[in-house]
Amino acid sequence: MPALAHKICVAPMMECTDRHQRYFMRLITRFTVLYTEMIPVAALLNGDRQRLLRFDESEHPVAVQLGGSDRAALRDGAKLAEDFGYDEVNINVGCPSPRVNAGRFGACLLDEPDIVADSVALMRAAVDIPVTVKTRIGLDHDESASRLYRLVSRIEQAGCTTVVVHARNAWLNGLSPKENRDVPPLRYPVVHALKRDFPHLEIVVNGGIRDLHDVREQLRHCDGVMLGREAYANPFLLAEADREFFGAAPHACTREAVLYRFLPYLERQLAEGVPLSAITRHILGLYRGVPGARAWRRAVSERSRAKRADAVTLREVAHLLTAGAPASPGPPSAESVAALSSRPGMHAKSSPGA
Repeated sequence: MPALAHKICVAPMMECTDRHQRYFMRLITRFTVLYTEMIPVAALLNGDRQRLLRFDESEHPVAVQLGGSDRAALRDGAKLAEDFGYDEVNINVGCPSPRVNAGRFGACLLDEPDIVADSVALMRAAVDIPVTVKTRIGLDHDESASRLYRLVSRIEQAGCTTVVVHARNAWLNGLSPKENRDVPPLRYPVVHALKRDFPHLEIVVNGGIRDLHDVREQLRHCDGVMLGREAYANPFLLAEADREFFGAAPHACTREAVLYRFLPYLERQLAEGVPLSAITRHILGLYRGVPGARAWRRAVSERSRAKRADAVTLREVAHLLTAGAPASPGPPSAESVAALSSRPGMHAKSSPGA
């Protein structure tokens, strides 16, 4: 299978990029590559594979990210990912979590390039889908690029052709995973130099990219851009990505169109017993930057936690967006939300199995 085009990607994010969030993002952008949360390969091989790997066919192109350092286990995890239909398998060499590093994977593998390269080689021999690597540029306060170059040289020899680089060091001591997303300084020139020195590799830059202006700037130096927390908190920023970067019409031109296309999926998941709040937590940022966004977030989050909340809850809120106006400019006002709270039917009976 040919490698994916990683011009625009949404990063793997723990407790964020689950299958519900990815389905929602796919309603906004057709061509952006979506990644799963990082899945520890031991949990995959010994746990509920269906729960961990299940995804909707509409999510393509979609990649799974695995965490681990056992070469054979990573090979077997890659086989499972291919069997489930994923388009790519990615190895995590960037997570700075103490728990992850205690398991000898994540960012600490920057000091174990042979393990990563051997894993790439075994995985590539076992599957036909691309095997890629996501890494940080260095460890702790060492600002040399020696670890990064050593890793990239080894995995290139093993046949890896795509490397995603978070342009910060991982500080394994003294910082929490959350602080590691912001405190270590961004050093994009290191990633740009890596592309110049490895021109035949597809180099994708990650870290601190906030909008499409930043994307355009980074594409002057790298082959692709991976957005992280900003894409999660402000998903509609990718509404123009298909048109601008892939020359295709966007999936949906308005937030309301995205929301209404999401409702049937939501109803199907409720029928399977998925709690409403487990789904709607991923859409709270849909109206970020639009007047009334706070009222939208409050309406959805409060109503979703109601004892018998179901799809009618969100459909009622969604109705306020377009009632009386085919192209409503934003979410409901605080006054509308207050009126909605007392509206009959707001606590309608749940869908079967909810």
